[in-house]
Amino acid sequence: MKYLFAAVLALGTVASFSAAEAAGGCGPGWHRGPYGGCQPNRRAVVVRPAPIVVAPPVVVVRPGRVCPYGTVWRYGRCRAY
Repeated sequence: MKYLFAAVLALGTVASFSAAEAAGGCGPGWHRGPYGGCQPNRRAVVVRPAPIVVAPPVVVVRPGRVCPYGTVWRYGRCRAY
């Protein structure tokens, strides 16, 4: 009995869908307008895919430390030899 009930429920659900429901209740060839009224479909809208843009990789380079002659970079500043 429960299998029969499940089958009737599934068939009733599938049978309730139609083209008019999918078109917003206006029927095939029509659609809902901005104020809720039915308007005819004018022409096909072709959507062109957007071009794929690949950004170059980001390279982070630390600035080189330039110390005067006779000094070296140690402990966060230029120090004498």
